[in-house]
Amino acid sequence: MASAADHVLVVEKGRPATADSPSAGPVYRCKYAKDGLLDLPTDIDSPWQFFSEAVKKYPNEQMLGRRLTTDSKVGPYTWITYKEAHDAAIRIGSAIRSQGVDPGHCCGIYGSNCPEWIIAMEACMSQGVTYVPLYDTLGVNAVEFIINHAEVSLVFVQEKTVSSILSCQKGCSSNLKTIVSFGEVSSTQKEEAKNQCVSLFTWNEFLLMGNSDETKLPPKQKTDICTIMYTSGTTGEPKGVILNNAAISVQVLSIDKMLEVTDRSCDTTDVFFSYLPLAHVYDQVMEIYFLSRGSSVGYWRGDIRFLMDDVQALKPTVFCGVPRVYDKLYAGIMQKISAGGLIRKKIFDFAYNYKLGNMKKGFSQEEASPRLDRLMFDKLKEALGGRAHMLLSGAAPLPRHVEEFLRIIPASNLSQGYGLTESCGGSFTTLAGVFSMVGTVGVPMPTVEARLESVPEMGYDAFSADVPRGEICLRGTSMFSGYHKRQDLTDQVLIDGWFHTGDIGEWQEDGSMKIIDRKKNIFKLSQGEYVAVENLENTYSRCPLIAQIWIYGNSFESFLVGVVVPDKKAIEDWAKLNNQFPNDFESLCQNLKAQKYFLDELNSTAKQYQVSTLLILTFRKLK
Repeated sequence: MASAADHVLVVEKGRPATADSPSAGPVYRCKYAKDGLLDLPTDIDSPWQFFSEAVKKYPNEQMLGRRLTTDSKVGPYTWITYKEAHDAAIRIGSAIRSQGVDPGHCCGIYGSNCPEWIIAMEACMSQGVTYVPLYDTLGVNAVEFIINHAEVSLVFVQEKTVSSILSCQKGCSSNLKTIVSFGEVSSTQKEEAKNQCVSLFTWNEFLLMGNSDETKLPPKQKTDICTIMYTSGTTGEPKGVILNNAAISVQVLSIDKMLEVTDRSCDTTDVFFSYLPLAHVYDQVMEIYFLSRGSSVGYWRGDIRFLMDDVQALKPTVFCGVPRVYDKLYAGIMQKISAGGLIRKKIFDFAYNYKLGNMKKGFSQEEASPRLDRLMFDKLKEALGGRAHMLLSGAAPLPRHVEEFLRIIPASNLSQGYGLTESCGGSFTTLAGVFSMVGTVGVPMPTVEARLESVPEMGYDAFSADVPRGEICLRGTSMFSGYHKRQDLTDQVLIDGWFHTGDIGEWQEDGSMKIIDRKKNIFKLSQGEYVAVENLENTYSRCPLIAQIWIYGNSFESFLVGVVVPDKKAIEDWAKLNNQFPNDFESLCQNLKAQKYFLDELNSTAKQYQVSTLLILTFRKLK
């Protein structure tokens, strides 16, 4: 097994506990930053420069693509070039300024992934305007809060979201003055906007209000606020994470560095599939990276039912996912293999275990079973279109069996990472060719240093001679600047220059980090039993029959409550097998036999992973 020295190095000794603070372990940095953390070259001041330079190099390359639906028939991907997108961004940026939005002011972007989202973002960057993503799933109250909190005066919205924004205009009329639809608007909406004293424009109308003069773009500074990205606010009001130009720009360079050492830097031959929310830092920073390299970005239709159909049409070369997506991919492939009969399944299992065994022994993916790759495993790549050479996973830990499965797919390197909005996305990443890192989130990115801080009340010791464990703390060049207008919350998590993530990790022998717990989300039930809700949610989420689960409890009750969203296909398949009527999704969610079936499967999952906490469950149709 590789030693920690092969992948990380100690740059600072740990410190003992004091009367005011617990002990903290040594400070680690990855070997790719051995001479210092990655920082920005002096001539880069803003992410806008990545895009504007790419336009000069690749003006006629395909940049942004979407599938259009005509008469209920979906067509192939159609594209706009780098030059076309750039010209639109310059005009939109000019139009933004015409509405009185100056550099440093805030502009909102509200909608699901599409070319207009990115063009609006680049338009803001071109003018030094701070863009504020509004979550497509946040709801009216949170949107209203963010518009007022960030003092957003202009917001770009998806066509179907115009009515939602207008409905909350009364509560944010002192700030919001202009709404721009990505598409069309109705005469009724125009009249409603007029009555509420807010200007409402279509995308094409707004384009015509700007000019194409690029010579008057304002200067940018590394310390200027690029974006304020609000977290979901599950424990209160959303928090606005401030990311400046330098943080986002250096993270883009960091992504390129780690792709270079684990696979290869991306270029004009690469195609990225955009479906994870652009309002989240994960997908957003990845798209900024791909557009800095002249790659193409294709957008999904926004309907989960057609996700894999869009993948097959686009055939991406790089695929970013989250565990739930990869879980479904794995389950679908295994279902097809099982449907091929017992003999085929046994042959696959033999081949799989043979290759996996060789990779555990230290063989590279290419060396582990080249003949079996050609005979059997090459076909697995077709599930993602057949061209993906890089698979990336984040947001939550991958189940080990899924991660191992993805690592055997020929010519598709897998890297699992860990990060937060506060770290501008990835702060740790696994190295694709290092099999010992399966089950971990890997080593620190070249922009951050990491250490563990002891958590005595939970029994975690950063100096343990066995396995050092504690709260993961980060500092570096890609970290956030604080929470917007909430110095009190900033001071709670930024202590002596270290960001306290709230996640509990343990260092592995090879220098990688493994996430094992959560510091804050732990409480006692009435009988004295400690419960870590997030761990329970992660465990129950491994049941393939559910799409989502939310668990709640407090110290006044002896049990927990779980709200489950069933997987639509799973419950409909069960209904067919068991002759249940009515068999529409909403009715099945209320079917007592269906609920018992799902509860039994959840209990089976709990038993498999040795969870004994009692849940009382209710089932709901996902709105």
